[in-house]
Amino acid sequence: MARRAAPEVNAGSMADIAFLLLIFFLVTTTIETDSGISRKLPPPQEDNVEPPILKQKNIFVVELNKNNDLLVEEVPMELKDLREAAVKFLDNGGGNGEEACNYCQGAKDPTSSDNPTKAVISLRNNRETNYATYIAVQNELVAAYTTLRNREAERLFGKSFVQMEKDLKDVNYVGNKEGLKEDIKKIQFLFPEKLSEAEPKK
Repeated sequence: MARRAAPEVNAGSMADIAFLLLIFFLVTTTIETDSGISRKLPPPQEDNVEPPILKQKNIFVVELNKNNDLLVEEVPMELKDLREAAVKFLDNGGGNGEEACNYCQGAKDPTSSDNPTKAVISLRNNRETNYATYIAVQNELVAAYTTLRNREAERLFGKSFVQMEKDLKDVNYVGNKEGLKEDIKKIQFLFPEKLSEAEPKK
């Protein structure tokens, strides 16, 4: 008896089906990308440059211990009160003469910061500090700068600093982008973000 030949499977269309499935999954799948914290690192300094001398009253110390307790100027504080305390420090304007601040609206306490350009916020944390708490504290401190920048931008240019930055990134913005960039720099000069993050303690 003659052996029957096994029927061949036409695999020509299998490649087409696989290709269509691949395209389908590429189109419908969302690829998640990790996003970090936006921070601009300071430029590298030469070895022989001496660090500037800072008055103690111009340093606002914020500490987080291993139990996630917040200490501001060695006094316990709730996270919800941190932004207001930082704004009060930055906007104090307690300086005299060349260090005077003519746009500050603070209490002008001589024991607090002289000028926003001199004021430094020092954030220190323990290695066992919870990451979420650390980020929440950092966000409140950055928000303090944003609050003051928004106020000055409204006073000088009639719109918030946040809106100015948004307009600068907008490709459909019809205004003068070079002038807008200069206005943003003016606000940043009035309230420079001087947030020092010390090396974590053990």
